[in-house]
Amino acid sequence: MIARSTLNDLETPFLAVNPATVAANIDRLRKHLDELGVPLRAHVKTAKSLDVAALLHDGRPGPITVSTLAEAEAFADAGYRDIVYAVGITPHKLARVTMLRRRGVDLVVLLDSVEQAAALATARTGMTGIPALIEIDCDGHRGGVRPDDPVLPVIARTLADGGAEVRGVLVHAGESYYADGADRLRAAAENERRCAVQAAEVLRAAGHEAPVVSVGSTPTAHFAADLTGVTEVRAGNFVFFDLVMAGIGVCSTADLAMTVVTTVIGHRLDKGWILTDGGWMATSRDRGTARQRVDQGYGLVADLDGELYPDLLMSDASQEHGVLSLRPGSTAALPDLPVGARVRILPNHACATAAQHDRYHVTEPDSTAVVAVWPRVQGW
Repeated sequence: MIARSTLNDLETPFLAVNPATVAANIDRLRKHLDELGVPLRAHVKTAKSLDVAALLHDGRPGPITVSTLAEAEAFADAGYRDIVYAVGITPHKLARVTMLRRRGVDLVVLLDSVEQAAALATARTGMTGIPALIEIDCDGHRGGVRPDDPVLPVIARTLADGGAEVRGVLVHAGESYYADGADRLRAAAENERRCAVQAAEVLRAAGHEAPVVSVGSTPTAHFAADLTGVTEVRAGNFVFFDLVMAGIGVCSTADLAMTVVTTVIGHRLDKGWILTDGGWMATSRDRGTARQRVDQGYGLVADLDGELYPDLLMSDASQEHGVLSLRPGSTAALPDLPVGARVRILPNHACATAAQHDRYHVTEPDSTAVVAVWPRVQGW
C-alpha cells in the first residue's frame, strides 16, 4: 500500500491499472473455459505480476505459463509449483531449470528439435529427467513442427531414450492476432485445437503417453467453441487487453485495464499537435494496429476519468515525447488541453507497453485514487 494519492499526484509517465477491469476480464475467460470443461493455465508474461496472478485463482498459486526463467523463479518463490516455460529451451539454461525442479517446482520446458531433445536428455534432476512439451506449428507463425512432420516422433524418441519425459504438445495460434472478426477467430481456434490433438495422437501411436495437450492465445481462448482432446488453455494478454485485441473484436476499449498516464508539455497548433512527456519509452514502439482496418497510431487518448477524446490519437513518438493529433480526415476539434493537463494513453500492445515500466499504480474502481503499487518481475 502507498499513501493515498491520485493520478494527478504522481510523476509522469506511469502505468495505471484498474483492478476491477482486470477481475472482470479474468471472470469472462474463466466462465467461457468452464463451459468448455478445460482449465486455464494463465500466461504471466503480460503482467509479470504476483498481484495480478493472485486474481486468477482466488489468491492461491495455480498453474501458470512463463516466458522467462526470472518469472519462473519469482513465482516459485511465491509458492507456484506448476509452471510451463513456453520459450524454446537452450542448453545454457538447463542449470537454472534443474535448480527450480530440485526445489520441488514441476517446471516443464519447450522444444521443437532433435538437437534440443538431445541436450535435454543429458540433464537430470536427481534420478529423474526434465519433462518437455514439444512445440507444434499450427499456422506458420513462429516455431514448432507440423503435426505430420516425420521428425515429431523422432524428437519424442530422443527424449524418452535419454530418460526425459514426453509430457505432451503445446500449440500457440500466433496468427490469430490477425484474424479479424468472429468467424476467422473461431476458425483459428479450431485449427489450433485440431493440430494439437493430431500431434498428440501421433505421439501416442509411437508409444508415448503425451498426457498434456496445451493450446492457447488470447484470441483463440475466447473464441474456441469446442476443445475436445485439449487438456489446458494458455492465455495472458486478456488480463489487460489492448487496442490490437479490440481491433479484431476480442474485446472493447472499455475492457482495457491498463493505461499510460502522461502530461501535456506543449503545443504546435500550426501542426495540430499537442505534445506530452510520454514517448516510446513509456508506450513502446509497438504499432500493432497499423495492420488492422483502423490504425490507432501509438494509442487512443482519454481523460483521467477514462473518457475518450473524439478522434484524438497518440500519432507519433520520440524517446520521451509523445505527439497527440486528430485522426486524418476527422472533423472533430482538437481538445483544449493546457500545459500540465494529464491524459491516459490506451496502448496498442499491453505486453510491450508494460515492459517499459517496473510497476503498476492501482486505482479504485471508477476513481482516480491510487491505492496500491504492484511491482513487475524484472530480468530474464
